[in-house]
Amino acid sequence: MTDLPAYLRPFVLGVLEGSGVRVDRLGEIDLYRPPGTARGGAILFVHGGPGPDGLEVMPRDWPVYKGYATAAARRGLVAAVVDHSLIHGLDRLVEAADEVEAAVAVLRSDPRVDPDRVGLWFFSGAGLLAGEWLDSRPDWLRFVSLTYPLLATPPGVDDLVTAAEVIGKHKDLPVLLTRAGLEREELAGPVAEFVSAGGAALDIIDVPKGHHGFDMLDHTEESRAAVTKALDWAIAHLGEQPGDDGKLLVPPPPARKKAATPRRRTPATAKAGVAVQETPVAAEPATQQAPKATPAPAAPVAPVAQTPLVDLGAATVAAVTVDTPAARAIGREHAAYAAHDLEAFLAMYSPTARIQLADGSELKGRRFLREYYRPRFDAGRCKTEVIQKIMLGEWVVEHVNCYEDDGPTAQLALYRVVDGLITDVEFRA
Repeated sequence: MTDLPAYLRPFVLGVLEGSGVRVDRLGEIDLYRPPGTARGGAILFVHGGPGPDGLEVMPRDWPVYKGYATAAARRGLVAAVVDHSLIHGLDRLVEAADEVEAAVAVLRSDPRVDPDRVGLWFFSGAGLLAGEWLDSRPDWLRFVSLTYPLLATPPGVDDLVTAAEVIGKHKDLPVLLTRAGLEREELAGPVAEFVSAGGAALDIIDVPKGHHGFDMLDHTEESRAAVTKALDWAIAHLGEQPGDDGKLLVPPPPARKKAATPRRRTPATAKAGVAVQETPVAAEPATQQAPKATPAPAAPVAPVAQTPLVDLGAATVAAVTVDTPAARAIGREHAAYAAHDLEAFLAMYSPTARIQLADGSELKGRRFLREYYRPRFDAGRCKTEVIQKIMLGEWVVEHVNCYEDDGPTAQLALYRVVDGLITDVEFRA
């Protein structure tokens, strides 16, 4: 075992072959679903970073994260592990924050997940991402768990909201810290400050003889007990098990209201004119809405002239009525758009998605999509009528009427879908 890189060593609870647990890969997210069809709570496990030199296996394939997710799924939860950019360096911190936010939206939209019962579990360097969730505390967030976290942003790295600044801001949000007794010095100091600031708002599991990464390095009864206790804590706080008095540890949230997603500090290197704002959380999964589309006529439709999306080919493509995975993804995007559900809408896009608007301007990445679309969603200006549609592999082409203040405008919309997420869109008027 010692010949293996630390990240490839076994999970301390052993190799968990979850009976009936199904693992589905969607883009950068692995979803672990328990047996059965019941809807329940969910946990997103967020790995740390940066990774070691010569990294050959991405974190979602590390035994430790596969072990945590399988253990949660065996207990009846949907679990997810997301690969994000922090593994490549701390200079990718803000990008990683966007990717984790997108993963949350995907997880909450899964039909097996109760979108009002989701917890976030951060490890190591991902502790730098936790502060924004502690600060915003959306209604659906049932807990935040931190395992041997990095909590102090190193010099020269774009700063997000830090956990110590906001711990205890929301008294009703359970927070768990699993603390390694033999933690590295540069991490132990900020963790101590976090504990001091958290006070009674913080639950703590101590692993006195544990190192950073004890859940894969220290195969001891102490480590196994700490991991088991943390899983028990998380599962109970999702309402899956009653407390001593027979009541759920965290009662269901009150009637839904608009809740903020994480507040970002705009880094100094951000493009001018773009400010990150709070946005509403999806009220319902996009997959539960039915896209409003009129049936496509049988007449062939010519592709857009001079389009740079050359993969569609130059020949006329006949209208296709058979549904495709790409068309279903576009249908979910349209349903979220019609429902004015910004987060469900954005969840259908790749973190690096590119949209070319009819006026020639271009948006790239979820952050810029959010800045562009948020005023339209807030104003209720989200009406589009699909007139014709053709489908070819990963491409969908639509003739649509877009309704603005001055009436409908006819456009052609070209979409490309890869691994269930929209990567390219081009509008032509």
